[in-house]
Formats: sequence, structure tokens, C-alpha cells
Amino acid sequence: MKKLLVIFLLFTSLVLPAQDTLRTSLLFVGDIMQHDSQISAAYQPDSARYDYKPCFEFIKPLLSAPDLTIGNLELTLAGPPYKGFPQFSAPDELLTALKDAGFDVLVTANNHCVDRGRRGLERTIDLLDSANLLHTGTFKDTLDWLNNYPLRLESKGISFSLLNYTYGTNGLPVHVPNLVNRIDTSRIRLDLQKAQLQKTDAIIVFMHWGEEYKSLPNQTQKMLAQFCFNHGAQLVIGAHPHVLQPIEWDTDKNQLVAWSLGNFVSGQRDRYKNGGALLHIDMEKVVHADSNHSVRIKQADYSLDWVYRANDKRRTYRILPVPAFESDTVVVREPAAREALLRFRDDSRMLFDKHNKNVRERVLPKDQP
Repeated sequence: MKKLLVIFLLFTSLVLPAQDTLRTSLLFVGDIMQHDSQISAAYQPDSARYDYKPCFEFIKPLLSAPDLTIGNLELTLAGPPYKGFPQFSAPDELLTALKDAGFDVLVTANNHCVDRGRRGLERTIDLLDSANLLHTGTFKDTLDWLNNYPLRLESKGISFSLLNYTYGTNGLPVHVPNLVNRIDTSRIRLDLQKAQLQKTDAIIVFMHWGEEYKSLPNQTQKMLAQFCFNHGAQLVIGAHPHVLQPIEWDTDKNQLVAWSLGNFVSGQRDRYKNGGALLHIDMEKVVHADSNHSVRIKQADYSLDWVYRANDKRRTYRILPVPAFESDTVVVREPAAREALLRFRDDSRMLFDKHNKNVRERVLPKDQP
């Protein structure tokens, strides 16, 4: 009997190919903005500098935990004078804080990317490069685009091609020789073909699209997402509406679209606009002995963040993970602020419970993010 068992085990080890399983975690957030009130709150009169650490203090553990954290930088780093809406230029200290908080990649093609013209676009790119933060969507010139697009990412043995597009630039011109990726299906088709030639494991398309303040995607968004899926994309991530829209994961087709992740951080305080969602995605790659491999979305869930503006002297902004603060009375002390947090929580959960597909809220510890 023992001899037969040994023969069986030897046979199965020869017949069944050995395999290796690789896993990596991704995190996507929505719009990173800087309105005038945020810039004022970060200003330190004693040093004449800006301090953004309090803003990211509570959300940092969530941002730094994944292997790759990706967000939409909806502003320029054009230098002073610093200004919010309608033509953004944020202090350089914001970039330092984003890096410290855990961001690895920022997409830059959005309707505010040329708010400060050629100088603003190029200075933003230079600062991202100097901070060693990967980025894509805007380019100094054609050579920059040819050499660096699509952006190739790699994490724990799994590789990605990242593409990024915007519907427009608020009517402002893109100055020669700069390039901004516009949503154009003929261009996107060619870029997706180029991404496939990179032979990466998965293709991600980050879109700046949709209608502002609408909680459901429009027909153009649906058409564009399907177009990207038909031409090789696996993940399509949306930004721009400044409110949440649903997340849909087709487990059979191994494809996911997040129509809008809302405002990760902004100065907008109105209902629906004062927070966003963090999209957590775990990817799995199975490599067989014959070098064939398969890549799939292993898990996808979301967590909510709410932007709190404290009633202190500086009117400090803080991004709060909702599960950790929905029962808090120490940090969020003001009754009106607590009411706004709970309203955002309830609105967001109601939307996602009704419209999400296979994407549920991530269970986080109640006492800490």
C-alpha cells in the first residue's frame, strides 16, 4: 500500500505542473483638490510655510498599507501666488505630505491640469519627478509621451499599464509642446494596443469624465468603459463628478469599473461632496511551470473617507476614515459636523448598497484606521 502511495504521489508531481501564486494590493482614491480654505488652513504664520500633516494624520495608515496607492491630482503645483478655484495652484508642501502619507502614483490629466499654463504643467511634472512620485496623463512634449506612456508599474511580480485621460481642460489651451491626454476613442484604442505590447499583466485606465454632482454614470461613461474593456482594460477608474458613483465588478469577465470615487480631499462642504471612497483591490497572478499565467481580481471592496473641517483657530482640515470616526465624539466634537459625517455615511452606503455590483464595504477596526 505504501509503495502504491509513493508511486501515485510521484506520478501526480510529474503530471501536474508546479505553480506559483503572486499577490499585490492596489488602492485608488478620487479627487485631490486644494481650495482657498484648505490653503489658508495649512498656512503657518510663524514660518510662512504650509503644513499638511494634520490633514493626512488619520488616513495615512490606509494609504500606506497597500503596495500601490494611486490618486487624481486635480490641481497644479505652479508656485505662488497660491490659489484655489477656478485656477488651482497648491503649495509645494502638499506634494511632500502626499508622498509621506503613502501615495505612489498620481494621475494628472484632468480639467484643471493647465490652470496655470505651460509653466504650471511643466513645474508640476518637475516636482513629481523630484519627489520620485510616478505620474501620467500630462507631458512636457511628444518625446516625453513616447518614452513614458503608458506608464508601466510593477509590484510584487505583477505588472500594470496605467493610462489616463480627461474630457477637457475648461476651455484653456494646451501650450506647445505640452501634451494632455484627451478622451478620444481612436487615440485610446491605439494606446491600449501599445499597452498590450508592453506585455504587462493588467491594464488600468483612469478616466476624468462624467457630469459633476451626479450620482449615477451617464451613457458616455458607460460607452467609454465598455470600449476600454473591449480593447483590453481590466480596471477602469473614474473621477471628476466630485460625488460618489457606483462601483461594478464583473467577476465572470474579470473586469471592474469605479464610475466616480468622489472627493478624496477638497474644500467643498456641501452634502455628497464632502467625502469620497477608497477602492481596495487585491490582484492575484498564478504562474505555471510552463510559464503560462493568469491574472485576476481576487478581492475588491471600498471604505469611506469624510473630510472634516475643525472649528479650531486654523479651521484645520482632516481626512477621516468613516468607520473609525462614525461613533467618535473626541475629534469630531461639533454636533453639526457629526451630523454631516453621519449623513455622508448614510448617503454613501445607501447609494452603494443599491447600485454596487460585487463590491462591499471593507470591514475596518472601529478604534483605528
